Amino acid sequence: MEHFFTCPYCWERISMVLDYSEEESEYIEDCEVCCRPIELHFRFSGKELVSFEARRMEGI
Repeated sequence: MEHFFTCPYCWERISMVLDYSEEESEYIEDCEVCCRPIELHFRFSGKELVSFEARRMEGI
């Protein structure tokens, strides 16, 4: 599923494809605009996205 969110560094709106086959996922993805690392955490219930958080990496 495609999900849009705002980069916590440059505030640009970006999108990414989320895989709902895993109920919960956490990983690091670079912003496609400013290339800074974003810590992503999201959770699904079935095929419904129930939570999504994009935050700055600590110390960056």
